[in-house]
Amino acid sequence: MPVLASAETHDADVAVVGAGAAGLYAALCAARARANVVLISATPLAQTASYWAQGGLAAALAADDSFELHLRDTEIAGRALVRRTAAETLVREAPERVRDLQALGVRFDADRFGHLALGLEGGHSVRRVVHAGGSATGRRVVRQLSALAAEEPRIKVLEGARAHALWTDADAGEPSCRGLVCDDGRVVAAHAVVIATGGAAALWARTTNPPGSQGVGMMLAYAAGATLADLELLQFHPTAVTGVKGREGFLITEAIRGEGATLHDADGQRFVDELAPRDEVSRAIHALLERSGARSVGLDMRAIDPAHFPNVVASLSDAGLDPTRELIPVAPAAHYMMGGIVTDLDARSTLPGLYAVGESSCTGLHGANRLASNSLSECFVFARRAVADALSRPAREHPPASDGELARLRALPAPPSTEAATRAALWRDAGVLRTPEGLERLLADPHPLARLIARCALARRESRGAHQRADHPEPDPALDLRHAVLTGEQEISWETWR
Repeated sequence: MPVLASAETHDADVAVVGAGAAGLYAALCAARARANVVLISATPLAQTASYWAQGGLAAALAADDSFELHLRDTEIAGRALVRRTAAETLVREAPERVRDLQALGVRFDADRFGHLALGLEGGHSVRRVVHAGGSATGRRVVRQLSALAAEEPRIKVLEGARAHALWTDADAGEPSCRGLVCDDGRVVAAHAVVIATGGAAALWARTTNPPGSQGVGMMLAYAAGATLADLELLQFHPTAVTGVKGREGFLITEAIRGEGATLHDADGQRFVDELAPRDEVSRAIHALLERSGARSVGLDMRAIDPAHFPNVVASLSDAGLDPTRELIPVAPAAHYMMGGIVTDLDARSTLPGLYAVGESSCTGLHGANRLASNSLSECFVFARRAVADALSRPAREHPPASDGELARLRALPAPPSTEAATRAALWRDAGVLRTPEGLERLLADPHPLARLIARCALARRESRGAHQRADHPEPDPALDLRHAVLTGEQEISWETWR
């Protein structure tokens, strides 16, 4: 790859933007294939959103589990919008990714016989969720992968760097991604770029996500000409702490309900199947709160062994809550975006040379409602596929970028930061239950991703999974398997993915 004119340049076979679970694993897979990698991390390693992930990895590993069962549960949760080939890919390859993580030194929880201790979460018909340290799975996995990446000589880590713009062959007959420019002016020239920057749930005022999850990778890809889809499909986690200073939005993992924790109204009555898919549980809580005027429902985890979920118990205790003696106030919060950068089963976007993995991407795997713990499995399955595909393709020869081209890239507007007013507007107008009037208001929001979300949500005139319209309370069978696709400033098109 040629050295670029008048710029600090890093050359790589693969550039990875984002150092969460998907990005770290992509970088390590590339390095193990003897590729040179530049890993761009806005934060120090092991401080990404994945670090806080409490869920585990879903994989059909148990004797009473099967490919067919995991596939069925994924499709049921996804509400007739799951892309079957994507789900089949995940279910088939997830067990091997668990074994590979073990080979990389990740220690998953085991029983006294040394067999993997599998958890049960909402929407799963059997125990199939692998954890590390109970609800500390994200922390354990990301710490181990971060340590390996830091020690790997083929991986150059740019900490504190943020991607400012993707560098493309803008004038070519078929534009392709050639690398990227960082916000400090550094340039990364790469055979392939992998976006792994996470989702956009921090755009909502009430969220389980850290502040950085604002859809930055999606906007970078969209500005470069890649296609987005399904931005209306934002999952709300039903059990996020509410009304507790310092712990607002703190997620209480679904695995705790899998071990027997229950949800109660103000009179102490249970009102929902706690292990139903997340969209059902969130809607039930939202409806109860709307009827009663209460701010929260109570999560009763007093019968749960606190040693199984040490970080949850410690965080609640730090906030003055004792989950062994009292009910914990919880309510839904924005948690996971099913939409994102459109990719195929090898994580290729519609822009050649650009890949997307993890929550930045949209393969159609999750449909309209993600099955619990499929997302971490997705990170590893599709990160490996992205790298394998990228390294199988012949290197493209590009002329060096001119000073003028680099100046143009640096002059592009940076992905916008999110103002409090936008976060409040998304929570109000694109929350658990949506109205056309609220979504129309969002079309005037200053944040471009908020406007795109509103466009998709207005176009989907039905209620399906995580997307609930007050004016269209039922699913429309005509929209089964139909995905709302955004390309440039054109109108939304509908595509069927199988």
